[in-house]
Amino acid sequence: MQTITADILKKVIHQRPQNSFKGTFGKVLIVGGNPNMGGAAIMAGSAAVHAGAGLVTIATARENLTAVHSVIPEAMFVDYLDAPQFISLIKGVDVIVLGPGLGNDPTAEKVIQTVFANVESNQTLIIDGSAITLVSQSAVLKDTVPTKAHVIYTPHQMEWQRLSGIPINEQDDIHCNQEAQQSLNATVILKKHHSEIYFPNGKIYQLMAGNPAMATGGMGDTLTGILAAFIAQFDASFEDQIQAAVFTHSKIADELAEAEYVVLPTDIISHLQSFMQRNCG
Repeated sequence: MQTITADILKKVIHQRPQNSFKGTFGKVLIVGGNPNMGGAAIMAGSAAVHAGAGLVTIATARENLTAVHSVIPEAMFVDYLDAPQFISLIKGVDVIVLGPGLGNDPTAEKVIQTVFANVESNQTLIIDGSAITLVSQSAVLKDTVPTKAHVIYTPHQMEWQRLSGIPINEQDDIHCNQEAQQSLNATVILKKHHSEIYFPNGKIYQLMAGNPAMATGGMGDTLTGILAAFIAQFDASFEDQIQAAVFTHSKIADELAEAEYVVLPTDIISHLQSFMQRNCG
């Protein structure tokens, strides 16, 4: 197991070329946010915008339209039940985040099925939150997870227990975690104290940054937005993009925790731009 260090930032985060436009920095689609949990999709989308993704769209419940436009005027909106527009957007982006605040009802399952049926091989699919739970519970969904796309799961420990069958008290066994991850044919970011990243090529990385001030709702949603933005915009290896995003998320929180008892996801989002400018190569 290797440790992620600050050196990864300058390998991935680069000064923007002068001849740039919004399309230069990738297209991200955030799919989530049912009528009761719209904040999760909004935080993921806001993190993607602040981390530099060129174009961000939030596919969410219609009830969240006003909130999306109020909080993230830079992002576009689509009703995830508007099938023609939703499918068209799925096919036109670089990275899809699926699951923040999506819920566990039949509507959520329908949305997941639509995404799985339309993801293409050149795209990255980040499966998070509610989508992990539903995939864990449904053999049909698990069997239809796209096999050609770059798939990333971002479970916290309870979600990993559901997905892998490994009890939380046995998740310190990296060999068991890796065996379960390899069976998924995907990258797994296991979120915990000293989070671990398991890659399909067998490499494992551990994050030593992070602190208990981060233990609050929405922290994982913010991470997925940063992940999506880094993958969409930076010309670096897939492994390096992921390591840099995970490190950025927790390192900002460490800096903020020096003066704050609790670090909110929105605090991290508001510091992304200055942190990235300080740490670009």
